[in-house]
Amino acid sequence: MTGSSGGSGGGTRDDRAAHGPAHGRRRAVMEWLDQFRNSPFLPATVLLLILSAMAGLFAGSYTYAMANPTPHQIPTAVVGSSSTPAAESFTRAMEKALNTSLRTRTYDSDAAARHAVEEQEVFAILTFRRAGVTLNVAGAAGASVAEVLTEAAPKAARATGVPVRVSDIKPLQKGDPRGLALFYISLAAVIVGFIGAIQLSVHAKGLDPAERIGFIAANGLLGGFAIAAVVDWQLGAIDLPFAESWSILAFTMFTSGMVFTMFNTLLGRWAMLPTWGLMVLLGNPSSGGAVSWPLLPSLIGHVGRWLPPGASVNAQHTAVYFGESQHAFPFLVLAGWALLSIVVFWSWRHRHPGGRATATADEDRDEGKDRDEDEGRGEGSPA
Repeated sequence: MTGSSGGSGGGTRDDRAAHGPAHGRRRAVMEWLDQFRNSPFLPATVLLLILSAMAGLFAGSYTYAMANPTPHQIPTAVVGSSSTPAAESFTRAMEKALNTSLRTRTYDSDAAARHAVEEQEVFAILTFRRAGVTLNVAGAAGASVAEVLTEAAPKAARATGVPVRVSDIKPLQKGDPRGLALFYISLAAVIVGFIGAIQLSVHAKGLDPAERIGFIAANGLLGGFAIAAVVDWQLGAIDLPFAESWSILAFTMFTSGMVFTMFNTLLGRWAMLPTWGLMVLLGNPSSGGAVSWPLLPSLIGHVGRWLPPGASVNAQHTAVYFGESQHAFPFLVLAGWALLSIVVFWSWRHRHPGGRATATADEDRDEGKDRDEDEGRGEGSPA
C-alpha cells in the first residue's frame, strides 16, 4: 500500500504546519516569557516603569502647586472706614491687580488688627485714612503673599490716585529672606523619617513591634536634634526656639516613619509607593512652606493642612514667628496620623515582614540556600 500523501516518515501536511517555524517561534517566545517571569529582570523592569512614573508625578505635583502661584481670596484686615468712595475704589483696584478678591474683616483698631495677624487669621492690614491708605503686610505670615500684595498696592494707587504706604510689620529673619528655611527643615524631617523606617525594615528586620516603634521614636529624637542644631547653632541661618522646634521635628520624623511602617504592614515591599505619594508628591507641595496656602490651588491648599508635612510646617512656622499664638491643630494632625499608623501596625503586626520569628526564618532559608550551593559545588568538583 502506498503511504499518505504527505510522504513517508513526515506526518501529514497539517502536522508539519502545526510543528513548523511559526510554532517554534511561539514556543521560543513562551519559554522566554516564562524565564523572564522567574528572573530578577521582571521586578527590575516593573520598578523602572514605576520610578519613571513617580519622577513625572513628582515634577508635575511641584510645578502645578508652585510654578505659578495665584492668589485665592487673601484674608485681609481692614481698619477705618472702608465704605468711602476712595476706599472702595482702592479695594477694587487692589483686587483687579491681584486678579482675586480680598476676604476682608473689619476691626475697630490697629491693635485688634495686629492681634489678628499674630493669630494668623489675616495676612495683611489695610488702614484707610483721609491722607491715604496704609498697607501693612506680614512677611513672616507668608513671604509669597506679602510679595504679591506689595506689588499690587502701587498699581492700585496709580489707578485710583489714592496714595499708599507699604510696610512689613512682621518681617522674616535676616538669615531666611525668602522664608524657605522652615520648609526645608520640615522636608528633611519628613524624608529622613520614613527613610529611617525603611532602613530599619531592611537592616533590623528582627525588631519586635514595640522595639520597632521605639527605634523609630529614637530616630526622630536624634534626627530632629541634628536638624535643629545644624540649622541654628552651626549655620546660624535661623534663630529657632530650640526645644519647641526640636520637638516638632522629632514628632514629624516619628509620624513619617510610622506612616511607612503602616503601609509596610499592609502592602509589604510596595509600601514606598503610597508613602512617597502621600508625604512627598502630595504632602510637601501642599504644605504651605514654599508657597503660602492663599496662593496654592484651592483644593491643595485645604488638603495640605491635614497631612503631616503641612502640619509640621504650620507648627514650626508658628513656633518661630508667632510663638505666643501656637495652635493645637497641627499637633493634632501629626498625632492623628501617628496614632492611626500605630494602631494599624499593631493590629496587623503579624503581617509585618519583621520580628524575631520572621528574621530567624529568613536566616535559616538563606543558610539552606548557601548549603545547597556548597553541596552543588562539591558534587560538581573533580574527585
